[in-house]
Amino acid sequence: MNGNKKIEEAKLEYPRVWDFTVIGRDKAKIEEAIKDVLGDKEHSCSFSKSSKNGKFQSYSASCEVASQKERDELYEKFSQHQDLDYIL
Repeated sequence: MNGNKKIEEAKLEYPRVWDFTVIGRDKAKIEEAIKDVLGDKEHSCSFSKSSKNGKFQSYSASCEVASQKERDELYEKFSQHQDLDYIL
């Protein structure tokens, strides 16, 4: 790649709907964790899939975020939740 060319980061416009993929071991605990993190915020939650051996379950949690800061804060809350193993 030519070092003289500037690479610009993609600019996301807000507000926008953001999908978080949350992964854990227990479906009921995952659903409760999503409610804990998103609180009264309007959102949707749907089961995505189970891992090959059934150990992990993934869900898609979608909500509108007003800014990158809010998106990052929600990601951090999901990341710190004791019933969730991975956040994408």
